[in-house]
Amino acid sequence: MSDLLDKRQFYIDGAWADPAAARDLEVIDPSTEEAVAVISLGDQADTDRAVAAAKRAFPEWSATPPAKRLAVVEKVLKVYESRIEDMARAISLEMGAPQDMSLNSQAAAGTSHIQNFIDAFREFEFVRPLGPHAPNSVTTWEPVGVVGLITPWNWPMNQVTLKVIPAILAGNTCVLKPSEIAPLSSHLFAEIMDEAGVPAGVFNLVNGDGMGVGSQLSTHPDVEMISFTGSTRAGIAITKAAADSLKKVVLELGGKGANIVFADADAKAVARGAAHCFNNTGQSCNAPTRMLVERSVYDAAVETAARVATETAVATAHQPGRHIGPVVSKAQWDKIQDLIQQGIDEGARLVAGGTGLPEGVNRGYFVRPTVFADVSNDMTIAQQEIFGPVLSIIPFDTEEEAVRIANDTPYGLTNYVQSQDGARRNRVARQLRSGMVEMNGESRGAGSAFGGVKMSGRAREGGVMGLEEFMDSKAVSAWDNDA
Repeated sequence: MSDLLDKRQFYIDGAWADPAAARDLEVIDPSTEEAVAVISLGDQADTDRAVAAAKRAFPEWSATPPAKRLAVVEKVLKVYESRIEDMARAISLEMGAPQDMSLNSQAAAGTSHIQNFIDAFREFEFVRPLGPHAPNSVTTWEPVGVVGLITPWNWPMNQVTLKVIPAILAGNTCVLKPSEIAPLSSHLFAEIMDEAGVPAGVFNLVNGDGMGVGSQLSTHPDVEMISFTGSTRAGIAITKAAADSLKKVVLELGGKGANIVFADADAKAVARGAAHCFNNTGQSCNAPTRMLVERSVYDAAVETAARVATETAVATAHQPGRHIGPVVSKAQWDKIQDLIQQGIDEGARLVAGGTGLPEGVNRGYFVRPTVFADVSNDMTIAQQEIFGPVLSIIPFDTEEEAVRIANDTPYGLTNYVQSQDGARRNRVARQLRSGMVEMNGESRGAGSAFGGVKMSGRAREGGVMGLEEFMDSKAVSAWDNDA
């Protein structure tokens, strides 16, 4: 145990604190299957202490002028940028993102989200006129109170910054419970918040699992809101747990994105879509995991996707290069293997990858980039979120059929459209039942809201809408516009 990084402490009320009881959990490096750190799983006493600290800090922080809250977050950004290489190393160690990807995408996501929230907050209107028909009526935006933030392991800083930063800018105080599988980046984030001078009690961190600290936050009478990112199953459990106290619950859950490739798509559309599916080893809720291809270009698309899979290198997270790393855990590896086998058993045509470890690998949770062709949308691999580098290709004949297949899923997070016909792109985008649609490889603009519909939850994270998620609106009459 002495060789492991000791990250047992929690960050509560502006200081590092020992857990109330010893409940050690080892953090496993998925590239090596070896323990690299030890954390503590909190219990009710730790959760209560953190919530109490947040509750004490709320009156003063919520009354702090917005400009002062903004200045604190600007300092957080400076400190974060100074520790970004440490952050990238922590993420590679805990969840297996390769070195370059961890620095340039995983850790960098935190930088961009913090900056985007700073930009959005500078223009944010806390008092908004209702309209010329009611000149003395306004809507004001107010902080919710103490918020519980529960984040996943797949994009640790992406999700932590999408929750913590708007929460505190809005005037809330918070308790963060990061994934117990990938807690090292959040421990470092707490160090960053401390160094930036965030007032005591405004930000608190308690490690724990979903059944423990997660449930305790969801049911705590002094927590007014839960913001959760993770599995749909856990999101349902949190919603039920929070119902007794009528908390505000915001959920960002799973996805099974369709990537509709029309015959007139640009030459790089299929390769781009396959690479996107394999990015982060397929561990993204918005991954385009179902590729719907117009029949006339279907065979060529299958060939291209298979080639991309075969050419996608798989290697340890602890080396530079353009490769994908392991999946996060043995449990995830086992689940992905079972689903790949199910695809084979249900009659999909395996054109790349398959079960087992990649060639030349004998340890680590590595998965072979896998492509299935001739998938029908009722197959398990087309309906379940696999959360690994597995692409399912489905043919279609008409635009109407493509939309129907794309929408035939319990999820509704991100869909993708590839076509040179602008009118068709617009028409299809409006018909797709999802919170986001990305077209022709163009990313959504800075400040766009991230979130879905249906069983993907209905969160809206990022930008102005992401700030509003952490506020309540208040309708006020007889407002003095000259005061």
